[in-house]
Amino acid sequence: MKSDQIQMRFYENTEDVSMQLPVSFHEWEEKARQLLAPGPFGYVFGGAGAGDTMLANHEAFRSYRIRPRICTDITTRDMSVELFGRKFDVPFLLAPIGVNSILHKEGELIPARVCAELGVPYVLSNVSSQPMEKVAEVMGNAERWFQLYPPKEPRLMESFLDRAEKAGFTAIVVTVDSTMLGWREYDLRNAYLPFLEGHGMGNYFTDPVFLDMLDKPPSDDLQAAVYKALEEGNNTAFTWDKFSEVRKRTKLKLLLKGVTHPEDAKRAIKLGADGIIVSNHGGRQLDGAIGTLEALPDVVHAVRGQVPVLLDSGIRRGADILKAIALGASAVLVGRPYAYALAVAGDKGIKSVIENLLAETDIQLAISGRCAIRDVDASLILKM
Repeated sequence: MKSDQIQMRFYENTEDVSMQLPVSFHEWEEKARQLLAPGPFGYVFGGAGAGDTMLANHEAFRSYRIRPRICTDITTRDMSVELFGRKFDVPFLLAPIGVNSILHKEGELIPARVCAELGVPYVLSNVSSQPMEKVAEVMGNAERWFQLYPPKEPRLMESFLDRAEKAGFTAIVVTVDSTMLGWREYDLRNAYLPFLEGHGMGNYFTDPVFLDMLDKPPSDDLQAAVYKALEEGNNTAFTWDKFSEVRKRTKLKLLLKGVTHPEDAKRAIKLGADGIIVSNHGGRQLDGAIGTLEALPDVVHAVRGQVPVLLDSGIRRGADILKAIALGASAVLVGRPYAYALAVAGDKGIKSVIENLLAETDIQLAISGRCAIRDVDASLILKM
């Protein structure tokens, strides 16, 4: 659906306003707040500590202004990007967000299904409530990547990698900024950790290696199984040597997520990374950390075009996408917006968020005087 058609859909809607889906990110967020219990909502909404890293993400985007060019033919636009030799019709992916079953009973099957329908690449969380094979089944041949929290046990890591490859995932996103849980005050105040209720265990509880590591099956001792999975996922001993081991054990494209320092990006590439994802985990891990858009230019400069650089954390609007692309990102990842939409309206919610974000980005691109995402560069923006 074209951006002008999406706009007209709103203007022509004669339904009761109270029955309409939200439009802006903050409307989705507020609607999710009303519908969800404090624990699940706080888990998605909250950040680390005082929330300064989340604020840094947003302030970084606001510190840049778009400077449009005029009198250009913007009749035809191209929103596509290329990653690893494949063309995608949208400049964003859905980021890995775990424990979707706290938001909707079908969990990750819904964003996976919508992504397949709309042609949006989907990054499945390591701590999904649905196992990767079920997600792959609903996606068919659609593009999907698997996030890996590298486990301590090498056999379990190898099992996850093998399963992902057999299930048709084309890339592994090794996430290294969450080797232990950040200080999340909403979760502490609500005494809420969804894993303890069995959420987010879809890949662990279906893995033969993991099940072999347990004294009793999860059905007989859920708490012990959960603690074992958390122990594996919170791998505080993960080092560059271990990253090299991941590289050796998979033929899939390998991206490193959680990079904000240029030297880390350079080292990752030397060790075989095919891509870098600039991310601070949505501000959920380290309070007072650098915003992702602040970190992006130095990382892009360090990478020097050797591999794609993607940006995660803080993307809320079409203007955010253009600013990230202008500063050198090959594409971006979108997280919390679709999580709230999943909670509010399931399939319809996520489809609405994706279509609206795509339409807004298309309109922003055109009014900026550009016809294609590939035409966006640093000349589009000014630092204030």
